[in-house]
Amino acid sequence: MKGKPSSLIIKLILLFLALLIAASTLFYTKHLVKKLQDRERQLVELYAKNYEYMLNPNNENVDLTFSLEIIQQIDFPLIMTDSLDNPTGSRNIELDTNMTEEQINNVLREKINSFGKIHNPITAFQPDSSIIQKLYYGDSAMIEELKYYPYFQILFAILFILVAYISFSYIKRSEQSSIWVGMARETAHQLGTPISSLMGWSEILKMNYKEPEKVTDAAEEIDNDLQRLRKIADRFSKIGSRPELKSEKVIDSINKVMNYFQRRLPHFGKNVDLKISGELKASALLNCELFEWVIENLVKNSLDAIEGKKGVIEIAIAETKKKVEIEVIDNGKGIDFKRRKDIFRPGYSTKRRGWGLGLSLTKRIIEGYHGGKIFLKSSTLNVGSTMKIELRKSH
Repeated sequence: MKGKPSSLIIKLILLFLALLIAASTLFYTKHLVKKLQDRERQLVELYAKNYEYMLNPNNENVDLTFSLEIIQQIDFPLIMTDSLDNPTGSRNIELDTNMTEEQINNVLREKINSFGKIHNPITAFQPDSSIIQKLYYGDSAMIEELKYYPYFQILFAILFILVAYISFSYIKRSEQSSIWVGMARETAHQLGTPISSLMGWSEILKMNYKEPEKVTDAAEEIDNDLQRLRKIADRFSKIGSRPELKSEKVIDSINKVMNYFQRRLPHFGKNVDLKISGELKASALLNCELFEWVIENLVKNSLDAIEGKKGVIEIAIAETKKKVEIEVIDNGKGIDFKRRKDIFRPGYSTKRRGWGLGLSLTKRIIEGYHGGKIFLKSSTLNVGSTMKIELRKSH
C-alpha cells in the first residue's frame, strides 16, 4: 500500500543492521584481545626487568619472592633464550617426556620463530648493555579463543537467521496458500447463494410465464439477486486497494445486513431474534460496501454459534468523543477466551467445514482500511460472545 516501505528496503535495512552488529562484535573483541595482549607484554617486561635486577652484582640481598610471583602469573607460552636465540628454558610449552634434548631444542626453535612473528621479543640487559636473555612469548589460551569467538558468533547468527528465514518463509507461504484457498472458497460461497436463487427464479419464470403477477414477483427477486452479485463484485474489487471513506450513518449499513438475514432466517432453520440498540444516529468514516461485509461475517458467525436453542443476536451502537463502538452480542456456544487472538488468523476455524478467512478479512477491513479496531471483548463457553468494533467518529 501507499506510504509503506518496500520489501527490498526492509531487507536492505535488516542486512545493514546485521553487518553493523557483526562489525561491532569484531571491533569490540579485537579491543579486548589488544588489552589482554598489552597486559601479558607488561608481565613479560616486568619479568625481564626483575631478571636484570637479580643478575646485577651491585644489588645485594635480592628477594626472589617477587620473581616467583611473576612467573606464577604467566599462563601463556614463554621461551627464554640467550643472545643468539638458543633456548635456555621454557614455560607452558607442551613437550613429550620421551624427546631427546636435540628434539626439544628443535621444537623450541620452531616455537621461537612462530612467537617472533606474533610479538617482538623482550630483552634483558646486563649493566654493560650486553644481552643477558631474550624472552619470546605467544598468546594465552583465552586470547586464542577470543580471536575466533566473533567468527563463531557470526556463523551461528547466520545459521540462526537462515533457519528463521526458511521457517518464516514456509509459514508465510502456508498462510498465503490458506488465504488464496479461503478467498476462492469465500468467493464461491458468496456467489453461490444468489446464483442458486437466480436458477430457482428462472425455473419459476418458465413454469409461470403466462401469469403476469408471478412473473413480476420473480423479476423483483431476480433484480435483488443481481444487486447482490453486484455488491459481491464491488467488495472483492476493493480488497487490495485503498477504499474511499465517507461520513456515513452506521445504522444504515447495519440495517441492510439485518434485513438481508431477516429474510433468510427460515433458510438457516434457526429460531433467532435480530436486534439493534444504542445510538442509532452515530456516524463514522466508512466504506459502506466493506463495512456491510464485516457485519455480515460477524452475524453469520453468531448464527453458526447458535445451536438448537432460542437465539438472540444484538448489535449495540455507542458513541464516545472520538469513536463509534459497535458490539455484536450473541448467546451462542462461545469461544475459548485463550483463542481470542487465533480467531483472526488466516486458516483458523472452529467450524467443521470452515476455511477460517471471514474474521481474517474482517480484521483487515476494519484495521487496515478503516483505521479502527476489532477484538473479542468477552466470551463464555455455552453462554455467548461479544465482538467489539471501534471506528473513527466523523464530525
